[in-house]
Amino acid sequence: MRTEDAATLVPADFVAFVQRHTAPAGAVGGPSGAEWAAGLPRLLAGVCDDWSLEPAGPVRTGWTSLVLPVSREGDRLALKLVWPHVEGRDEALALRHWDGRGAVRLVQADPSRWAMLLEALDPARDLRALDVDSACEVAGQVLRRLHRPAPPGLRPLSELARVESQKLATTDGVLPRRMVERVQGRVRDLAADRACDATLVHTDLHYENVLHALPDSPRPPADRWVAIDPHAMAGHPGFELQPLLRNRADELGTGSAFRWLVRRRVEVVCEAAGIDEDEAFAWSYVATAMQARWAAEDGDRDGVSFCVALLKALDG
Repeated sequence: MRTEDAATLVPADFVAFVQRHTAPAGAVGGPSGAEWAAGLPRLLAGVCDDWSLEPAGPVRTGWTSLVLPVSREGDRLALKLVWPHVEGRDEALALRHWDGRGAVRLVQADPSRWAMLLEALDPARDLRALDVDSACEVAGQVLRRLHRPAPPGLRPLSELARVESQKLATTDGVLPRRMVERVQGRVRDLAADRACDATLVHTDLHYENVLHALPDSPRPPADRWVAIDPHAMAGHPGFELQPLLRNRADELGTGSAFRWLVRRRVEVVCEAAGIDEDEAFAWSYVATAMQARWAAEDGDRDGVSFCVALLKALDG
C-alpha cells in the first residue's frame, strides 16, 4: 500500500482530534498526538504491507486509536493502530492472556508500533442495543469470563488508587472534605487487601466496549458478546463497575430514582459477574472520586456534579 493511499483512509476529524494529545510522560514515552498523526499514513501502509493486509471497509476511530477492517487470505480481520498512552500500554498483553475468552481475539501484534491484528466483530452491535438491565447482565457475564489471575508486568491498581487519592486531597474544591476523607479511608483499607492487585481487570468496560461476534463466527453461543479496548491493570474486580454507572446516565433519572437505579446496576452486574457487592460499592466510590478529579482538571463542571451525585448514591 502506498502512503498516499493510506492517507485517504484516515479521517480528517480523527487527525484533528488526536493532534490535541500531548506527549505521554513516564515509562510510555512516545510521540505527541500531532507527531503520531503526521506519521499515521506511513505507519498504516507499512503494517498493511508487512502483514499482507488488504483494506476491507471504512475506518472506525476512538479517542486514541484507528481500526481498519482488513482481509488476509480470505479471513476478515481488524487492524488496530494506537497512539501510545499509558492506559493502552498493556492491551496486547491482556488480549494475549485472555486468548479470546470474553475478549476480542488477538491474531498478531507489534508492540513497538502499537499495532494489533484482531478478530473481526460486528461494530454496529454493542450493548447500547439492549435495555440497561440486560446490558448490565451481559457486561457482568463478560467480566466473569475476563477475571483471572493477573500476569506479571501490569500496572497495579493499588498504586493508582493511592496516587489519585493523594492528588484529590491536595486539590481544593473538587469534592466536599467528608467525601475526600471517605475516599482516603477506603483506599487505605482496599489497597491493604492482598487481593487488590491479584486480578487482570479491564477497567473501561462500558456499553460501547462490548461488541457481538459476526454471524458466521465460530464462537460458542455463551461467548459471542466480547470485550474490546481494555485499559488493563492488575487490580480488583470491584473496580470494574464505574464505566457502567457513568454511561447511559440519562437513564438513571433523578432524586430517589437515581439512587435506586445506580444501586440496581451494581446489583445486576455483581450477580452476573460473581463480584462481592460491598467491595463493588467501595471500589466504585473510589473510582467515581477519581473521575470527579479528572473532570475538574478538564473544566467539566457538569461532570463533577454528576460524580458527586453518584458518590451520594453509592454511599451507604
